[in-house]
Amino acid sequence: MENIENVENITKIVNEFGESIVQVTGDIPVNLPAQAGERFLFISHAQRFLTHALHKYPAKFFPELPRWLIKRYSEENERILDPFSGSGTTNVEALLARRHSVGIDVDPFSRFIAKVKVTPLAEDELRTARKSLLDAVLNYRPSLVDEADVPDFPYRDNWFNKEILWEMSYLKKEIGALGVSETVKDFFRVCFSSIIRAVSNADDNCTRTVIRKKLNKLVRPGDALNRFAKTMLDKVPKMTAFSQTYPHGITTEFPADMDARHINYEEDSFELALTSPPYVNAVDYPRTHQLEMYWLGFAQDSLTELKKRNVGTESVSARDYKILHEIGVPEADAVIASIFEEDPRRAFIAFKYLEDMRQNLAEVYKVLRPGGRYVIVVGNNRIRGRLFENWKYLMPMAEALGFTVETYFGSEIIKHFIKVPRGERINTDWILVLQK
Repeated sequence: MENIENVENITKIVNEFGESIVQVTGDIPVNLPAQAGERFLFISHAQRFLTHALHKYPAKFFPELPRWLIKRYSEENERILDPFSGSGTTNVEALLARRHSVGIDVDPFSRFIAKVKVTPLAEDELRTARKSLLDAVLNYRPSLVDEADVPDFPYRDNWFNKEILWEMSYLKKEIGALGVSETVKDFFRVCFSSIIRAVSNADDNCTRTVIRKKLNKLVRPGDALNRFAKTMLDKVPKMTAFSQTYPHGITTEFPADMDARHINYEEDSFELALTSPPYVNAVDYPRTHQLEMYWLGFAQDSLTELKKRNVGTESVSARDYKILHEIGVPEADAVIASIFEEDPRRAFIAFKYLEDMRQNLAEVYKVLRPGGRYVIVVGNNRIRGRLFENWKYLMPMAEALGFTVETYFGSEIIKHFIKVPRGERINTDWILVLQK
């Protein structure tokens, strides 16, 4: 594929800054050349393909990227690891490409969504359950709900209008009462979860779960019931189509006792690791999903302990940032020192992120087979006005652990799934290909 200009879905464009970029629309050719420092604009057509769109999730992969990287750097029946698996996009694509995979994430809510997305379901059970739930929607009356059915969680009555609370409690109760397997119930619980933010009083388009009075968000009685019915009509066919294409004999695991810094698999277990780790203080995942976690029973009160376990967390102790910490990468340490002069806390958050990523690099190196690759998709962000170039700092850290940087290239970001403040937006993801 020496002349990419002759490939139908590939064109060369020039952006507003006069920079040359290769635009790829739809599926990415497996043998697409990716030279060091080259930049691409990938236009996705697959974000709603099969089970990928079961539930919104911030900053997730567009499916064509892991699909391409999986096929480029692994073979059928090999094992793939995603140590920051999030909602499981890598695992879905690995499964469809007939690769075994493991997804690791500290967040039980993320593991739950990912597990549902890779679990095939019987069409007759899906249709029977959907009919029962549609009948339940039509037959809803407030008198069918008891106070005991309504979950209790922090600021519940601020987040939800009373009518919505009762509708949601009724739907949750009806899902639990279905006479089908737990895997089918879990699918409908994900459908239920996917409407929670929309029928709450929180801003639909913010990574922070907050109520913004200026939005004048209007949630009417009946909205939860109507949205749930529409969601089932949309998502059951997608799950049916996924189940019909499911490749039997391929395994997908989501261990609950590991995180990206503690991977308890034997050495040389994986041919490829592929991930998109969180950025420094970019998305507070527990806070983003707190309403969903409360409704599904993954949290009852404070989320602080879960937040502390996340790589890139802002939950740090004052004693930790009294002194300046260095990571040992001169370019990174210079930025951290500059941040420290203005904000010691954020300087420590940046240091801690890189230290956590160093642990992750070491763990992945251990479980990769010789010659295997670790592909990391990571962006930059700004901390107190300073550009923090995560990808540049990770490469020397990886080399110090024994990896070779095979190549690196940029993926321009053209759309943000959830709004973030302009000063925090990340315009380019960098894809690092590290080889053991």
